[in-house]
Amino acid sequence: MAQTTPFWLAGRPATGDGELAVTHPYDGRPVGTVSVPTDEQVEQAIAAADAVRARAAALPLHVRAEALARVSRRLSEHAEEIARLITGENGKPLLWARGEVSRAISTFRFAAEETRRWSGRVQRLDTDPAAEGRMAYVSRVPHGPVLAITPFNFPLNLVAHKVAPAIAVGAPVIVKPAPATPLSALLLGELLAETDLPEGMFSVLPVPNERATALVDDPRLPVVSFTGSGPVGWTIKDRVPRKHVTLELGGNAAAVVCADADLDHAASRIGLFANYQGGQSCIAVQRVLVAREVHESFVPRLVAAVEGLVTGDPWEESTQVGPLISEEAARRVESWVAEAVEAGAKVLTGGTRDGASFAPTVLTDVPPEAKVSCEEVFGPVLTVQPFDTLEEAFALVNDSRYGLQAGVFTRSLDVAFRANRELEVGGVVIGDVPSYRADQMPYGGVKESGVGREGLRSAMEDFTYEKVMVLTGLRL
Repeated sequence: MAQTTPFWLAGRPATGDGELAVTHPYDGRPVGTVSVPTDEQVEQAIAAADAVRARAAALPLHVRAEALARVSRRLSEHAEEIARLITGENGKPLLWARGEVSRAISTFRFAAEETRRWSGRVQRLDTDPAAEGRMAYVSRVPHGPVLAITPFNFPLNLVAHKVAPAIAVGAPVIVKPAPATPLSALLLGELLAETDLPEGMFSVLPVPNERATALVDDPRLPVVSFTGSGPVGWTIKDRVPRKHVTLELGGNAAAVVCADADLDHAASRIGLFANYQGGQSCIAVQRVLVAREVHESFVPRLVAAVEGLVTGDPWEESTQVGPLISEEAARRVESWVAEAVEAGAKVLTGGTRDGASFAPTVLTDVPPEAKVSCEEVFGPVLTVQPFDTLEEAFALVNDSRYGLQAGVFTRSLDVAFRANRELEVGGVVIGDVPSYRADQMPYGGVKESGVGREGLRSAMEDFTYEKVMVLTGLRL
């Protein structure tokens, strides 16, 4: 029988009185079993984080930076093993699992670099006669321990994006990973335990979602950083309005293909990044808007690009599109596509389900009120429609409750800067899909896509507040 993986309680391995089975989405085979903490152990983790908060905030920068750099090195040393762990629990093809490990290595490295640059600033106040002889020293200090609630779709790197900046600013962190994919977060806990961080600095608690409320409500965890579904995220924010809550809630990302675009390049990139991770990325391409003068030429290219993707067993080296996280998720996508077809949409390719796998799908003539158009599909489905003017295209992008990122395929700098001015999103990617993300850049959305920003420096600022010390009687 496979050994049960312990969780991490205040920096030490521990076991509780329950277990959680992890299965492979593609074929349902067992991947592992993790121990689930008791309520008393959850309380111990919170108490430990609270007890160490002052010591954590006072940790020298070199201690924090070296801990982060060590995790980056250890991830690199075990990259293939970790990629296979991600594929096992998440079902994403090895191609994308290896990419996720590579990004996590960079995320911790960037955090180590930003930690060494993390410093206060001075401001002379004698610009006014009443403040002669005075100077302000402005520093950033952590709000306190961070509760990091992470999703299944990037079970390593989205944990890294919460853990690394917390450690960088000297904040203890408690991770509640997605129940479907706890193994990557627990492995990360193992690497953190090898560092010189003090006990209580981190815990990884694989509790069921229904038990997360106790963590969210606890006043000793003043920061909640959540990535996941919108309804859950906004419920958290409404539940604890006096806490500092950051939300990354996804969207229904649009790609605009202008008449001057390289159509082959646009079709290839959109076809791949509508379906990578099984479409289970908050910035996967979902809506494709194409200039009418090239629409007839572009759509066959797009369909060919989608049909050319290699789908199937995520353990095969050539596979580009694997299963969704569960058969239930695939059934939901299937029902949304069926709803759109019943309302008049046409399936140009795909539209079929096999267990937890859903064939990469292109839809046209989709009514705007159909779920595949106005909600987040979180599956390998894209819609395509023509536009006549840029005003119309940008209005269609903005006609959404979400606003995470958008892509605009154009060679025109004027169009690029206009898109940046007019699109109501957190990021605009010119010449590529909205699915592009560099881990060091600010990342987050507007409207119902969330609040706050990730991307190491941005998250470090989000987890802290400015504190001013005024020095008096100085001869400046």
